[in-house]
Amino acid sequence: MSPRNSTRRAPLPASPAQPSFRSGAVARLADMPVSTLRIWEQRYQAVAPSTASTGHRQYSANDVERVVLLRQLTLHGHAIGSLAGLAIEQLRDLFRTHEMNPPGAPGRDAALRIVVVGQAMARRLERPAVDQLWSTAPEWVAVFDSLAEAAQAGALLKQPPIDVLLCHAPGLQADVLPDLKAAQQAWRARHVGVAYRFAGAAARDALVKSGASVVREPADDAALVAWLRSLVPAGGVGAQVHAPARSAKGADPWSLDALGLPAGPAPARRFDDATLTEFAGLSSSVGCECPSHVAELLMQIGSFERYSASCASRSPADAELHLHLQRVAGAARMLFEAALERVAKAEGLVLPAGNGVPSRAADTAA
Repeated sequence: MSPRNSTRRAPLPASPAQPSFRSGAVARLADMPVSTLRIWEQRYQAVAPSTASTGHRQYSANDVERVVLLRQLTLHGHAIGSLAGLAIEQLRDLFRTHEMNPPGAPGRDAALRIVVVGQAMARRLERPAVDQLWSTAPEWVAVFDSLAEAAQAGALLKQPPIDVLLCHAPGLQADVLPDLKAAQQAWRARHVGVAYRFAGAAARDALVKSGASVVREPADDAALVAWLRSLVPAGGVGAQVHAPARSAKGADPWSLDALGLPAGPAPARRFDDATLTEFAGLSSSVGCECPSHVAELLMQIGSFERYSASCASRSPADAELHLHLQRVAGAARMLFEAALERVAKAEGLVLPAGNGVPSRAADTAA
């Protein structure tokens, strides 16, 4: 997700003990495309990473600092060609000049500074329809795939404290707490929000006790934005559970064979959450918004399928029940994947490519 406001990042601390980074990680830290980073290297010689024996570029902490400074200065209007030849101290001095002369002081309606963990949530939040729900658009500081990645980046980037660390957890387990706390401390997040799809009571309780605000992911965009805004109340930190999922007890009385489900595990998912989120945001002429509903149901079912699989491995006593639930969810997912194809065909939409499945336009179907 690209920041809506000019995100200012302070320089990275120089430390020979820091690990090396690959180009994809550096690009994410600087909020820029990998292709732009390569142009800066090849055309302007703005940074000179080393090359590993595997052929991959390796960036030191100093290289990352340089890229972040260059990125922030270009956001302030400087041309990369005029910056590329400057020494690191010159870049730092120029960055400090902008820090001492900000374009405007934040007021009562200053944008919330939010770090997002989870690409599917990030794509949902950047939809134009969601953006319009904010009275003041947030400053999306960074987006990460995992809490571990967020913690590592936060330890390197010395930014001002953020308002919210937002973590999207399709299947929430209690063992996420150490990584969540590490990411919160690294970014000095004032508040932590966790949006989940499926979770057990133990996991929810553990996170609530840690001070996080835990909510089952709202299907309605307005409810999602309202929850995010509520994470930063005047004068306090909230730690409440909203609409908790109730744990189902007892096994299904019908066998899988009687239900007509396929034997063995279901095939792998055809569409990941990121591509389904993108598809859900496409325009449709269906009044009931079926494309969006089917895509969102697929994400819910896929999350429950993975959650059931993880529960089966964690709790031997309940393994049989959770394997049953996993197979039921897998069969349901396959039906909804076929339904998604039919909806796309009916609406003339392009079905997103995911997990190696080629995208297909609706008009190519017979």
